[in-house]
Amino acid sequence: MKHETDRNRQESFEQALKGKRIPVLTLDNKWYQLLNEEARQGVAQLEGELNGLLKQQGKLNNEVKEIKRLKKRLMQEIVSMMGEGETGEDSDNAQKSEQNKRLVEECNEKLENLQDELLEIPGQIEQVNFRLMLATMDRCYDMMAQNNESIQDIENWVAEIRVELKKRLVRKQEMEQHNHAIYNYMHDVFGAEVVDIFDMHHDLDGQDG
Repeated sequence: MKHETDRNRQESFEQALKGKRIPVLTLDNKWYQLLNEEARQGVAQLEGELNGLLKQQGKLNNEVKEIKRLKKRLMQEIVSMMGEGETGEDSDNAQKSEQNKRLVEECNEKLENLQDELLEIPGQIEQVNFRLMLATMDRCYDMMAQNNESIQDIENWVAEIRVELKKRLVRKQEMEQHNHAIYNYMHDVFGAEVVDIFDMHHDLDGQDG
């Protein structure tokens, strides 16, 4: 029965996420604030997988930039050597120019491969991010259920304390009224001198307590 409920809940989450633009969770500080340590452990594998893809994407982008810089430098050298003129196929400029052309072709090939990889990564990131969001919703659901139980327990405790507090306040008021009645009676019967003695004894009793 629990397995059936969990599956239905998962399907509801998936339906709710359809068509929604989900931010990359591990780049969102608010996401880290949602999950406690226990919940984070439950999504650690997906979190690591997503961060791995992001690092790979960053690495590939850096490689593309480096290769483009190298290609630009090689092209500038080729143009520069063309302007200087060549004395023959065996000249240093000719050899250097041919070498640079081969390197430019290698750069083009590497760039093409890197661009192919970069085209695939966003889709992979989106898929893992979607799974991580589902797992996050599941953990949040459990945490909210646990919190609601604790909230109800606290509300029950507060209600009981309020009842007890009212009882004690009533008892306190009754004792204060009783003391006042005793004081007035003693004053009326014995006068101020005996009442002063009572006050003294009462003070000593209070200090001993």
